[in-house]
Amino acid sequence: MTPELRAKLLAGLKDGSIVPYLGPGVLADVKNVATGAPIPADSDSLIYAMNDGKPMAPKLMYEFPRAAMNVELKRGRTTVTKFLTRVYGETQWTRAAVHDWLKAISPHYVIDINRDTQLQDSYADLPHNLIVGIARIGGTDFRYKLYFWDGAAYRKTEVINPALPILFKPMGTPKPEAVYIASDADYVDFITELMGGFSIPPEIKELRKGKQYLLLGMRLNRDTERMVMADMIYSAAEPAGWVFISEPTEKERRYCRKIGLEIIDADIFEFIGAAQPA
Repeated sequence: MTPELRAKLLAGLKDGSIVPYLGPGVLADVKNVATGAPIPADSDSLIYAMNDGKPMAPKLMYEFPRAAMNVELKRGRTTVTKFLTRVYGETQWTRAAVHDWLKAISPHYVIDINRDTQLQDSYADLPHNLIVGIARIGGTDFRYKLYFWDGAAYRKTEVINPALPILFKPMGTPKPEAVYIASDADYVDFITELMGGFSIPPEIKELRKGKQYLLLGMRLNRDTERMVMADMIYSAAEPAGWVFISEPTEKERRYCRKIGLEIIDADIFEFIGAAQPA
């Protein structure tokens, strides 16, 4: 990465023209405070954690949503919800270097496809908007819930205040309510409505026009995450942005060329000036 590109990315994150898009890799240095075990964030680690540390059948190991669907069919949707809440809402974790770095910048708009609360914790001192993705919930045409953080608690709201920071957690979070997009059925419903325009608030559809994106901690070799991302960054500028991928595959290169993302073959921890996780 050139010094010029680094300066451009940092300036864009600060002025809001570049939107950070956070994937599992931003949690690579996070450990369980009590045991020192790494946080389950990527697909494989989530499957192992959900299955008591053991692998599942090869066809289920392909992707966490497929494994979660299997668990849901056998033991019910609440089993998956309780697992994710136990991991992300009831376990104490160390802070991620990326989140401390982001907190210092405090971007106006952040998309975080992880289900942990560290992004919300980073903005706890600031009133902000929170958008949480939902799926397979009756009584509404929309696939999101809106909350306003007043500095002490979240409360439901019907509108977004564009003057305040906006945190978008499309795959869910344990707080203020434990709601997640996890299984294949969840993703099918959410992505279907995402493509139809019902998974993104109208204020965000307006805000995102002409933005560029910096994908951090994301691999682009899974169709599910690619489909979500492609619709989340719809109406982006040209080029759409950048993605940190060390040693990208040819599949990832082709996809990035197609969607207008420039690959930065480098490590995000080097970019933020933090030590790489062990």
